[in-house]
Amino acid sequence: MLSIRTQLLVLVGSLLAVILGMQGVYLNLSKADLLSEQIGMRALSVAKTVAVIPELVRAFDDPDPAATIQPIAERVRKETGAAYVVVGNREEIRYSHPVPERIGGRMVGDDNEPALIDGLSYVSLATGTLGEAMRGKTPIRNASGEIIGVVSVGFMLEKVSQDVGRSLYVGWLMIAGSVLLGLTGAVWLSVHFKRLILGLEPHEIARLVNEKEAILQSIHEGLVAVNKEGRITLLNQSAKRTLGILDDREYLGAPIDQLVPNSRLQEVLTHGEKQFDRELWVGDVPVIVNRIPILNPQGSVDGAVSTFRSQKEIRELYTALKRVSADADLLREQAHEFSNRLYTISGLLQLNQIDEALAMIHQEGRAEQDEVRFVLQHLKNPVLGAMLLAKMNTARQKLIQFELDNNSSLEIDLNQQGQDVLMKVMSNLIDNAFDAALERKDVTARVRVFFTDLGDQVLIEVEDSGLGLQPEELAVITQQGYSTKDGGHQGIGLALIQRYATMYSGNLYLEEGELGGACFVVTIEKSLICNSI
Repeated sequence: MLSIRTQLLVLVGSLLAVILGMQGVYLNLSKADLLSEQIGMRALSVAKTVAVIPELVRAFDDPDPAATIQPIAERVRKETGAAYVVVGNREEIRYSHPVPERIGGRMVGDDNEPALIDGLSYVSLATGTLGEAMRGKTPIRNASGEIIGVVSVGFMLEKVSQDVGRSLYVGWLMIAGSVLLGLTGAVWLSVHFKRLILGLEPHEIARLVNEKEAILQSIHEGLVAVNKEGRITLLNQSAKRTLGILDDREYLGAPIDQLVPNSRLQEVLTHGEKQFDRELWVGDVPVIVNRIPILNPQGSVDGAVSTFRSQKEIRELYTALKRVSADADLLREQAHEFSNRLYTISGLLQLNQIDEALAMIHQEGRAEQDEVRFVLQHLKNPVLGAMLLAKMNTARQKLIQFELDNNSSLEIDLNQQGQDVLMKVMSNLIDNAFDAALERKDVTARVRVFFTDLGDQVLIEVEDSGLGLQPEELAVITQQGYSTKDGGHQGIGLALIQRYATMYSGNLYLEEGELGGACFVVTIEKSLICNSI
């Protein structure tokens, strides 16, 4: 199989040679016809000039016209380069000829009739005494307009062919030079093209393209590529999943800001600087982004590539592990506490204090039953209810006084999305309240929760007995990554809550709490999170 370089050379060279050859043949044939026509018109023009020379016209009345006409005709012939200038009378008797001996003889060629009879001027091809020639013929008229003779100016066809050949020779040389130059250009083009494709053959390029496409679509990270105008040229499967795109065809060629308004790829296109491990929110998903410019061989920016990986999975895994660890600690504490209670009940029974032992058993069971009963009565959604019971249990283990406002009520039928949103909002607010309440050592740690779905919005209020915050600090503490806690994976809860509140036509407020600490209030549009109202 021929290489791409050879194929290009043969294809471009052959095409160029054929096109130039066909064009050369056409132009040269046209030029030959044009030159022949010009020589004929030149002969006719000379004939017309001779026919109106006054001295020549008057000589027709002389006893010996040839004596006057022959010198005039020879002078014109030499000055114009014609093969002959023959002047004849109406009987076609010559009064001039390049060969003086032929003066007085009859003109040869039998092509004088249109001029002598019809008075026409024309160009003809005929064979005379000197050979085949291209002739220009025109009638000679006297002062009264009568035709008294004819002028025939001839250029030999052999001479015409030589002149045309010399003219076409230059044209053929130019065509040959053009073909040679084109072949040289084809060689350069094939070498340059081969260099541009890094010396690869088409089947190798196709294989690499397929491999690249398979790699791009299989990697876990999302990838978006844009050209130097900031328009999208590539989206892989992971990027489409993260961005919630079903069909990327409607976004290919669209500005990147239309798909990801805060992508900041325009900064990379403008400055050509790489950006690594930058945090970004895509919808409700936090991602880590790398942005890299695409540089051409001259060093200017031709586009940019952005790769991003979701932090959601990492954080969900971290949260799950943290919960497992917390649950394990909680189980150990409960086991220890339960053991102490069993020992206490055992001691009471040994001391024969049966009534006190039964009262202690009933007291523990009744407190937990009251909590379950309250949650079942005020929360229609069982998942949220289970979460609240878990938080109550956690509060007991951490020695936090957990208060659920008696006026709390959430009766709406939540859809799956609404359930997830309220779960994350309430869970994050309560966890933050626990941490804040435990920071303050001079008072009993307390957390109060209130929620209601009266009106058009769901309202959630969580208050703690911690050190508190000023309302103007809300803008700072809801920034992504901001946290007053030590360790990684912090600064997400309040930012996420603020984001959910905004997404669902609500808001996040910070107020002064009655317990001495902070009081966070979240509102969410009820119609957006429930199946029906």
